[in-house]
Amino acid sequence: MQIGILLTKGHRLLSVAALLDVFETANRFYVEEGITAPFTIDLLHLPEHEGLAYPGQNAIAAGNDNYYDLLLVPSFTHDGIGESMQANMGWIPWLQNQYREGAALASFCTGAFVLGATGLLDGRPATTHINAEGAFAKLFPNVLLQAEAVVTEKDRIYTSGGATNTFHLLMLLLEVYCSRKIAVKAAKVFSIDLDRNRQTYFGTFTPSQDHGDDLVKKAQEEIRKKFSTANTIEELITDVPASRRNLVRRFKQVTGITPIEYLQKTRIEAAKQMLEQSRHSILEVMLESGYNDLKTFRTLFKKTVGMTPKMYREKFSGQMV
Repeated sequence: MQIGILLTKGHRLLSVAALLDVFETANRFYVEEGITAPFTIDLLHLPEHEGLAYPGQNAIAAGNDNYYDLLLVPSFTHDGIGESMQANMGWIPWLQNQYREGAALASFCTGAFVLGATGLLDGRPATTHINAEGAFAKLFPNVLLQAEAVVTEKDRIYTSGGATNTFHLLMLLLEVYCSRKIAVKAAKVFSIDLDRNRQTYFGTFTPSQDHGDDLVKKAQEEIRKKFSTANTIEELITDVPASRRNLVRRFKQVTGITPIEYLQKTRIEAAKQMLEQSRHSILEVMLESGYNDLKTFRTLFKKTVGMTPKMYREKFSGQMV
């Protein structure tokens, strides 16, 4: 089986390393049992990116004469996604052609932006790094974004969430192209918990204020200052020179969410930080973050984060040693 790993411009070495390591490990499982290794792995670069390589590995130019069974798109840095996309547009027609010829495509973390640009994800589910969901949704509105998902798959196109979620997609690919036995064996080698089904609790609400709309920026600042005490839009926009209707329209246009949704996300993020860093009780965290009903707080927290406040604290406030 021919596997190609794209050395995109700005790719993360750690991402490429994970892809190589998992498939080379699977090959080793077979060789150790006296069976021919199932995967031939090529590192690929665009002809115009001659010289782009991975340490200790040879890379070849992606051409129209070589076809693959599975193509893997690694992640690239979160900073300057627009610039990274522009530098990698040469991959788009090549990937479209490979898919038409029968190749399966898999992206990891922010590599989903490359697949999104091909148009092949339109009308299909996809996920990416939880903190890149806003940018992805804005660029590719026709994609069925499932931001909470660890892995998605439809019609030979796979995507994974951020960072360590890469390994969950790799285990799925081993199960699809090898067997469940090989996937479980690899999961044990790489210490992967196969029961992860959401990635929302890894997200951090870090809204951008570098959007050029001073009115919306003022509203964002008011929410930041008043999130624990304000309950209505009117309370939040007291010092913002705009009508409620105009503010809501401009706010959603710029941030992608309404002021009330923004307020809820700000409150939940504050609660998460208190659960991580303080010894406050759940009740105290609720009050400090602007809620006054424990049932409502727990429901909103679980809906947003994917687990209860108690579970979140147990996951992120413990000591490694």
